[in-house]
Amino acid sequence: MMTLTNGIQTLLNAEQEAQKIVQKARAYRVQRVKDARAEAQKEIEEYRQKKDEEFKKFEAEHSGINAQAEKDAEKEIEGKLKEIEEAGKKSRAQVIEDLIKAVTTVDPKPHINSKHK
Repeated sequence: MMTLTNGIQTLLNAEQEAQKIVQKARAYRVQRVKDARAEAQKEIEEYRQKKDEEFKKFEAEHSGINAQAEKDAEKEIEGKLKEIEEAGKKSRAQVIEDLIKAVTTVDPKPHINSKHK
């Protein structure tokens, strides 16, 4: 009987030892997953910062180009407006004369919908 009790006790001790080993393995695995997540988050943050810096650099380089293009467009618009004003000044008298002539000259014609017999 004593041998049977010793055998059972040995099995119980072995089972407890196995549970401890499994528990340690689970804790180790959980810790590895946490470490991996933390490392991944760190890499993501570094990558995000790198891309933000690249974007800011790109934006700074190209905003200067946009500002220059804007200035060039303004100069071009001013030049075209001056051309239009000069053309208006040159032909102003003729345009006024043509308008007065069109308003004061009467050319009676029957309306196209009227029936004339």
